[in-house]
Amino acid sequence: MPDTRPRRTFAVISHPDAGKSTLTEALALHARVITEAGAVHGKGDRRATVSDWMAMEKARGISITSAALQFVYRDHVINLVDTPGHSDFSEDTYRVLSAVDSAVMLVDAGKGLEPQTLKLFKVCALRGIPVLTVINKWDRPGLSALELMDLIQEKIKLRPTPLTWPVGEAGDFRGVLDRRTGEFVKYTRTAGGATRAPERRMAPDEVEETDAHQWQAAEEEHELLTLDEADHDQARFLAGETTPVMFASALQNFGVAQLLDLLLDIAPDPSATEGVDGSVRETDDDFSAFVFKVQSGMNNAHRDRLAYARVVSGHFERGMVVTHAGSGRPFATKFAQSVFGRDTAAVETAEPGDIIGFVNAQALRVGDTVYVGESIEYPPVPSFAPEHFVTASAGDISRYKQFRRGIEQLDQEGVVQVLRSDLRGDQNPVLAAVGPMQFEVVEDRMTNEFNSPIRLSRLDYQVARRTNAEGATALAGMRGIEVLERSDGTHMALFVDQWRAMVTARDNPEIMLEALPAGGA
Repeated sequence: MPDTRPRRTFAVISHPDAGKSTLTEALALHARVITEAGAVHGKGDRRATVSDWMAMEKARGISITSAALQFVYRDHVINLVDTPGHSDFSEDTYRVLSAVDSAVMLVDAGKGLEPQTLKLFKVCALRGIPVLTVINKWDRPGLSALELMDLIQEKIKLRPTPLTWPVGEAGDFRGVLDRRTGEFVKYTRTAGGATRAPERRMAPDEVEETDAHQWQAAEEEHELLTLDEADHDQARFLAGETTPVMFASALQNFGVAQLLDLLLDIAPDPSATEGVDGSVRETDDDFSAFVFKVQSGMNNAHRDRLAYARVVSGHFERGMVVTHAGSGRPFATKFAQSVFGRDTAAVETAEPGDIIGFVNAQALRVGDTVYVGESIEYPPVPSFAPEHFVTASAGDISRYKQFRRGIEQLDQEGVVQVLRSDLRGDQNPVLAAVGPMQFEVVEDRMTNEFNSPIRLSRLDYQVARRTNAEGATALAGMRGIEVLERSDGTHMALFVDQWRAMVTARDNPEIMLEALPAGGA
């Protein structure tokens, strides 16, 4: 039977080190999915964050792959997609944003709006994704709350509409003023923030003397916000004109319960989605979904390949036969999985907004559509413009077969873009990436997962432009330019710098040279 409980599917996004993995863990803790929160930077026997499973993630304290977590809270099904936490991985973050209905953006109270935060706000705006802002780390010294509101208004042109307001300045976090009810929500610390932080709601006349001064300051600023008409408007929020704001400390689990409640109250439901031909699939139509991520190596005990798909419409049942839009071929889904961090379990049913994993579906690639009934194909997930390029070769020529299989697998997953040419040959493909850490992931996985150590040699190219077959011919032999072909058939012209790309385009207007989406734009 279909699960009729409402869904909320969102991503947690921010600049590196703003606390995404910590918040993900805290949300799961408050939903009682886990009993104790770990921390990636924890010491001794503290557990690693449940959404971080790759060895490199645990060693460095960052999220490299995205993780999908599903849990129930207040009779709602929550689908939380955690995104890579390093700035190098904005391409994977972009893919994740194609699979969510809203985003929670973390802003470090001490650092304000950092470069990656600004880029991600822009991506959300381009995709029409409503953004809810959480000012994190309020338990540490930082900027003033009003200064942060001004920064949001000035830099991202979204009107901030605070729903909670801090009681106590940054570094002296007593609790928040709930602007919807007028109550004081007082927090109490727990040991290391490992368990749910107790909170007490009280009316203004119940505020204790020890908090009176901080409460009065919060009330005065709340009145200023009201006079400035900085109150939440649901229609404007969904239209991408405003961003509701909350104050929290994910590490201390302060404000996390309010965030969960807020997501249920104001975040949008899954909605109708338009296909490439303009046709629209309503959520209650036949089943359809699209793949936004492919991941291998989650279980070292056996070779596995998991395609993450967002259910767009209809009711999914494990074992149903679906059609792959790209090939028109049917395949059965008896190995569909639900995913909680690294752990997987067979999923029997799924509804619009849910994230499911198709195991060992070798034909599925990022951006592919699967459906039942009337044909539908959703827009592809675009690739970002790479800015870093290396050549790859097998460290041990006797393991060339493993080398070729590993490169092909990482290409399919979108870990890197693989470029080839007749001149370089198949034994020395060019790997292209948005950020250099992606090459470290390639080296690690090729060595440990595919048992084929590789050698990488840096190339001096910095800029990529899309061209066509005629352009490839015209550019051949030009100094400081090389044209290669991506595995999807796209011709990519590589330039040593922006100046060379600009001059070439200016002097050869007949040559197709298109910029790819870059830097979150």
